[in-house]
Amino acid sequence: MNIAQVAEQFNLSAATLRYYERVGLIPPVNRRDSGIRDYNEEDIRWIEFIKCMRDAGLTIEALIEYTSLFMQGDDTIGARQAILVQEKEKLEKKRNEIDETIRRLNGKIENYDGKLRAKETELMNGVMV
Repeated sequence: MNIAQVAEQFNLSAATLRYYERVGLIPPVNRRDSGIRDYNEEDIRWIEFIKCMRDAGLTIEALIEYTSLFMQGDDTIGARQAILVQEKEKLEKKRNEIDETIRRLNGKIENYDGKLRAKETELMNGVMV
């Protein structure tokens, strides 16, 4: 398969696939005599794996480290699991921050005609002076 076909199959851009290869998330893809990438089944499995991990919320940086450890073998299982735990903790922290922001915004919406509208009026009066 060429890069356009693979990109379409995984709903990724060709640039993303080239980037994944460049940073080592997928092994170097074989090329035809013309230089065009020729993805085989193993390449496809790697892309599926990387896409799955990205969809699970892993950052590119964490995934590069994870993949590097994976290539080193089973001695790195603990380190790989630690990466997953760290990424989960980062996402939980981010979710808590978003939940707090939503809570604040809901308060503004609920009190729009009260404090927020009064602040807007106060600001507008200061602008119009």
